[in-house]
Amino acid sequence: MLFRQFVDDDLGCGSYLIGDIDAGEAVVIDPAFAIEQYVSAAEAEGVQIVRVLETHTHADHLSGHGRFALEHGVPVSIHPLAQPEYPFEPLVAGHVLQTGSVSIRVIHTPGHRPEHCSFVVDEELVLSGDCLFVGAAARPDLAVEAREGATDLFASLALLRALPDEVTVYPGHVAGSLCGSKMSPDHSTTIGREKETNTALAFADVETFVLDSASIAVPRPPTTASVVALNRGPWVGRRDYPGPVGDASGSVILDVRPLDEFAAGHVPGAIHIPLRGGSFGTRTAFLVDPREPIVLDADSDADAQAACRRLWAVGLFHIAGVLDEPHRTETLPTIAARDARDEDAQLLDVREEGERESPIPGSLAVPYRLLRDGGSTRELDPARPVVTICETGARAAIAASVLARQGYDARAVVGGGALELP
Repeated sequence: MLFRQFVDDDLGCGSYLIGDIDAGEAVVIDPAFAIEQYVSAAEAEGVQIVRVLETHTHADHLSGHGRFALEHGVPVSIHPLAQPEYPFEPLVAGHVLQTGSVSIRVIHTPGHRPEHCSFVVDEELVLSGDCLFVGAAARPDLAVEAREGATDLFASLALLRALPDEVTVYPGHVAGSLCGSKMSPDHSTTIGREKETNTALAFADVETFVLDSASIAVPRPPTTASVVALNRGPWVGRRDYPGPVGDASGSVILDVRPLDEFAAGHVPGAIHIPLRGGSFGTRTAFLVDPREPIVLDADSDADAQAACRRLWAVGLFHIAGVLDEPHRTETLPTIAARDARDEDAQLLDVREEGERESPIPGSLAVPYRLLRDGGSTRELDPARPVVTICETGARAAIAASVLARQGYDARAVVGGGALELP
């Protein structure tokens, strides 16, 4: 059996290539929009990709099933409750698909979404998609009312829990995804390990599980509506990289360089989201509307292209170009946590509510992802400096760039955060 796991560390998404090398064929499960990785792996193993299987309609990233269909003529299979607007072959609970001698048994596991399915491969491993994670379970509130989703999820987890303890579990997400909370960074587990350690599998009755599972503190993926529409709608094909531009007027300038470079000099009005800072695509999607044109400021063509791929992955297609000769005349002041309590400055905590055990005395609190909404900054005095702070400095720098774009005298606490305040 051919088995390859692919993990997108930026989004925390898992996808899979499974097949029979002797038979020369394979299937892809939950492919990312960047399908080149699967095509290259299949060519290296001497197999042909003959089908795409979707566990569900994804809300946090753009699927590559459309590219497989358009560029390679590969059929797509998904449960009919997804109501896709593209040609598909329906998945049926209990049905066993054959890829050469490798069997893939379909289990209908709703909860995260009504159409969600998990796949048991050769009765040895299960691809649990967005149902069961390592150390956690999926959030139930993205497609239906949270209590309804949680009720379905409880029953679906029972189906997976009933698999033999030795069955290996490969999830659709690892830590870093917004499709669940408290999930482990581990890329796999076993049914037995999860029965012993995963609190989501420890509930004896559905009522208690629903009360716990429906209390979601994690923000919704910013792309939920737009990406679900893209993944459900007509196939989305390959994109072309944008060319250089000299004029960024009318666009959002997205500076993807490291923080020290951005702080030393950037184009006035640029928003700073570092390419290598983690969650690049998700953070950009929180701050940039899909309809807004984006112009990139990057260190190299390779970084600009990598940024494009991560933006496409979350359905941000309106990339107008890459700055050809950026005039980086503005700086971003950065300070240490010990200097954050300036008497004249306003301290702004940009962490999520669930991260704050108690308010920082004398501070305001607005998650960084809401700062482009004018109403969220109404308590700030535009005549006074603003010091942004988070856990480590990454989001504080992003927040300061957003506020500077709005005309605030903003500086960021970096290299430390709220836990280090005097």
